[in-house]
Amino acid sequence: MTAHDHYFTAQPASAEELRTLTVELAGRSVQVETASGVFSAAHVDHATAVLLDEVPPPPSTGDLLDLGCGWGPIALTMAVLAPEARVWAVDVNERALDLVRRNAARLELPGVSAVTPDDVPDDVRFAAIWSNPPIRVGKEALHQLLMRWLPLLAPGGEAHLVVGKNLGADSLQRWLADALGRPVERTASSRGFRVLTVRQP
Repeated sequence: MTAHDHYFTAQPASAEELRTLTVELAGRSVQVETASGVFSAAHVDHATAVLLDEVPPPPSTGDLLDLGCGWGPIALTMAVLAPEARVWAVDVNERALDLVRRNAARLELPGVSAVTPDDVPDDVRFAAIWSNPPIRVGKEALHQLLMRWLPLLAPGGEAHLVVGKNLGADSLQRWLADALGRPVERTASSRGFRVLTVRQP
């Protein structure tokens, strides 16, 4: 990445530098493509690994959301586990979205739609949201992001967010409970990360 590039930049300025990784997703060893200018291009990052280890399987049908998808480890896992569902892989980074599309095609997962936030239809409600949210965008931007998407849970839906304890997981848990007006549970704690769960009545 360049000095001014972030994984939450819409169009990274750095050279793409594609690479192929072998990773384990949903208990399968698979090959995926990543590139510079996207989050955790060299491996499945620790926070995402904790999330994928700790969350219950996604609903088998309906609309599922990976918020801040990067090159796609969460969205691809959802699609492997729930092949009849429609998985929305959402990111502002166009390079990341291109990688998700390539990886979904490589793994023969036609249910994955990799799109920018504004390309998700307004009437979609999510049976599940899984996210390793972009904490480093700053507190205000993070709060706006979460309050845009968490209210879109379908009745009975669940959102699972993984956040580092040292990056403010506990204060975010309290803020979300206040903002949403209902309890937010810490459903797992592992390797310095918390999994926070929001349930839609």
